[in-house]
Amino acid sequence: MSEPNSLEPYSLDLAAGLPHMAAAPTTPRQLLRYARILKTAAGFAQRQFDTVSLSDVSTRAYVPLGTLYRYFPSTVHLMLAVYRNQLRELRDAKPASSRSSQQELTGLAMEIFHMRVMQPAVEHCLSRAWDTRDGDIPVLLKDIETLSVEMVTAATRDQGNARILLHMITGLVQSVNCRRLSLFDAEKDLKNACKLFAAA
Repeated sequence: MSEPNSLEPYSLDLAAGLPHMAAAPTTPRQLLRYARILKTAAGFAQRQFDTVSLSDVSTRAYVPLGTLYRYFPSTVHLMLAVYRNQLRELRDAKPASSRSSQQELTGLAMEIFHMRVMQPAVEHCLSRAWDTRDGDIPVLLKDIETLSVEMVTAATRDQGNARILLHMITGLVQSVNCRRLSLFDAEKDLKNACKLFAAA
């Protein structure tokens, strides 16, 4: 006899049976359309995940729904691609700075923390376990992890400390979302952690 809340024999695996994401665009027109999709979707990332609709994104981005599905077969693919793009922009926008290493690390950590706290749809996708048999979602998550670790490692000068700090950011985001910690207290804890890492 099955357990009362068992989902068997049905599967709610979001990635099962989805087509693979199309290759990244190469022509100028495709690149503009792709950028417009990501920019539009970033506005939707500030909503709760279950209120984000690919058809709404396609309408707002003035892109056919079929085109959107070709690049992003699900809302999870789209939200993870939005966050990956934001991390790339954060990495590429970093100017030569006269700030101290502690200020640089704190600024970067706060940017990553706020991107996650302020975008519930993205955070939903980052904090769930996904089927590793789907080729695209694990690749997106790996890209996100690699970008995050590279940026924080450049600021801490230590990959191990960078990983610890990123895990701490994840914990703080979850604590804020569960209302166990205020945003103010989480920011204070993160600043203190950055101070300790910079001094190490």
